[in-house]
Order: sequence, then C-alpha cells, then structure tokens
Amino acid sequence: MSPILSLVGIVLGLALLIFLAYRGHSIIWVAPVCAALVAVLGGLNLLESYLKDYIGGTAAYIVSWFPAFFLGAVYGKIMDLTGAARSLANKLISLIGSKFAILAVVLPCLLMTYGGISLFVVVFVVYPMGYAIYREANLPRTLLPGAIAFGAFGITMTSIPGTPQIQNIIPTSYYGTTPTAAPVMGLVAAVLIAVPGYLYLEWRASKARKNGQFFVEDPKHKESPSATREQPKWHWLSGLVPLLVVVLMLNVLPDVLRKYGLADWDSGKAIVVALLGGIIVACLMNVHQLKTLLPAVNEGANGSLGAIMNTACAVGFGSVVKLVPGFVLLKNAMLNMPGSILFSESVAVNVLAGATGSASGGMSIALEALGPQYLEKAAEIGMNPEYLHRIASIASGGLDTLPHNGAVLTLLAVSNCKHKESYLDICVTSCIIPVAVSLILAFVWGLFI
Repeated sequence: MSPILSLVGIVLGLALLIFLAYRGHSIIWVAPVCAALVAVLGGLNLLESYLKDYIGGTAAYIVSWFPAFFLGAVYGKIMDLTGAARSLANKLISLIGSKFAILAVVLPCLLMTYGGISLFVVVFVVYPMGYAIYREANLPRTLLPGAIAFGAFGITMTSIPGTPQIQNIIPTSYYGTTPTAAPVMGLVAAVLIAVPGYLYLEWRASKARKNGQFFVEDPKHKESPSATREQPKWHWLSGLVPLLVVVLMLNVLPDVLRKYGLADWDSGKAIVVALLGGIIVACLMNVHQLKTLLPAVNEGANGSLGAIMNTACAVGFGSVVKLVPGFVLLKNAMLNMPGSILFSESVAVNVLAGATGSASGGMSIALEALGPQYLEKAAEIGMNPEYLHRIASIASGGLDTLPHNGAVLTLLAVSNCKHKESYLDICVTSCIIPVAVSLILAFVWGLFI
C-alpha cells in the first residue's frame, strides 16, 4: 500500500474522529470506526487490526492506568458528595470576596486540581458557587465557563511540578522521570499561562460592564443538596487536608522510602498510594456522613469506567495509526522538524491532543509512538529527559480544549451556555495561550540545552 495513500487515511481518520466527537458521538464507537478507515487505506487486515492492534492498545492502556483513574474518580466523588470540596471553596471565596469575582472562581479550581480532584468534579463543584459570585458581582454568567476552564483545565493539570493529575504522571512511564520533573520550566510555564489568561478574563469582565452586560438568571439552575447542607465550621479543613495528603504522599513519601531503603516506587505505584491516602483521610474527616460515603464510592467507581474508556479508545486509535506505512512519513516529519526535539514533541502532542480531544489520550498516542526516539535523541545530545516530560505535559493541555473536548462539552452543559456564548473565553485561556506557551517554551529552552 502506498505510504501517501496511507498518510491520507490517517488525515481522514483524524478528521472524521474530530467531526464525530464534535457532534457529540461517543468515542467508544467513533474511535474503532475511524481506526478501521486508517487500517483499510493503510493496507492492514481489517479484522486483525481491530481484534489485535486496536483492542490490544486499548486494553494495554486500561491495564496500566485503571487504578489511577478508578481511585481518582472515587477520591473526587467523596470530596464532592460529602461537601468537603465545596466547603473549602466556600472558605476561599469568603476570604477573597465577590469584589475579585474572577480570582474567587479561579483559585478554588487551581487548588482542587492540584490536590488531585478530577477537573470534571471541579466543574460540578465550582459552578454553583461561581454562579452565586457572578450574580453578586453582577457579571454575565456567560463569562463564568471561561474562568472555570482557566482554573481547572491547564495550569495545575500540566505545568506546576508535583501535580497528581494523570497528564503529569503519564510521561514518567516513558522517560523514567518523577512528577516534579523540570520544576523551573514548569513554574515558568505556569506564570506565562496564568498572567495573560487572568488579565484577559479581567479585561472581558471590564468590557462587559462598559457594554451594559450584566448577570441574567439561568432558569435551569438549581442548588444541589450538598450546597445547602449544614456542616461543622471546621469542615473546610476536610477539603484542604486530603489535598495536601495526596500531593505530599505523591512527591515526598517515595523519596523518603527510597532514602531509607524501604521501597522503590515508580510514579505509577506512588499515585495509587497517594490517592488511597487521600481517600482514607477524606473518609475519616467525614465519618459523620457514613450514609454518604458508600454512595460516593459507588458513583466514583462507575464514573471511572467512562473516563478511562474514552481515553483508552483514543489510544487504541493511535495504536492502529502507528502501524500503517503513512505513519513512518509522519514520524520522520516530526523527528526531522527544524529546531530541537522539545519543539517537535510539543507540536506532536498538541496535534494529537487536538485530534482526539483528550490531553491524556493525545499525549499517550504521541509518546507511545515517538517517546523512545525522543529519549534516544535526548541521550545523544546529553539532554535531561525531565524537559521532555514537562513539555509533553504542558503541550497536552493546549489543543485538547478544542470545541469537541469532553470537558468543554460538560462545562457548557452544566453552565447551560452555548459554544457561541462562552467558548471564546475557554479557547483563549485554555487553548490559544497554552499552545503558544508550550511552543515558545520548547523552542527557547531547546536553544540553550
């Protein structure tokens, strides 16, 4: 089969994947259909490519990452249904006040995602509070999704070293790094994303006021039971302490155990232990809500299946793509791109994250196909693989937030806003700025190492 025709098949498969996902169709059936198109035009046996390559790639991802997805979902749901995350957010909001409405929304998002809570859970937890804040500040509620996305979809998911989010854990298995890889680069990226993003949101709010745009009630919005449930005054600590436990157990405990020769955990084991620690502490601090804890575990367990299947199916699509002749052309183009391998990696991860609508899925496809070559080239030039880790993580949080992204669709659905009303702010703060930062950082850093 002609490599050119095969390359056309890859492009068509990606285009179809984006189109169908954007139209709201489940990637669980979309991914194998698009993979079949790639396989046929790539000269592969259709049945064998599905049963062996697609299913094999999907299953391998599930085997590797299901514990992290499962425990992360349970942890997040416990923090949600017990009201622990909401209590912490309410405490932060009471300290900040509606005068700084945007900061009062963004800060809880940043803190909760850095503490390991899924961004989907953060959306459901923060939106009702953000709604009340924007109502008090008299800001259009159509601006609220942009602030939530800015806080939850990027900086503490990809840039800040030590975050327990899966986008920061996946590169460790390819590069032999730790979650705190390339701390200086990560902090620089966080600042470069945070400052213009926040200034943009403040500018949008100021412009709305000047144009006479103010808060309008959402007729579909209703307060959830956990929002009005009476809790002890100290309850905000049950939102903060588990977050600290997860971060410390992930980033400090493995080093301590290794130092004293007690255990040598990789990041895959460390994230499991850290999330278990967070779950145990969250349960102990909310033991007065025993009737809530078991349903929270059940909901989290059920929710984890959908989350990992969506990502795993995208990885399965990539497993087929990397076997067709056209991928050799694509891979060579990426590896021989002008500039450093950091820039090449940034482009590859951004493109595939955008194609799949998934930060973790796109990054997994890119690193599965190109990670060994990047690591080999890094060794040849004496580059610390930590830089590859951090660039991959940062880049995964760029083009993934195109309109068909699952988190974007969920946020807009929860907010009862349409793409044309609120997507511009999401795009600027969570897509355009992170893409620019990942490319610029990769290019500049590559010049000096």
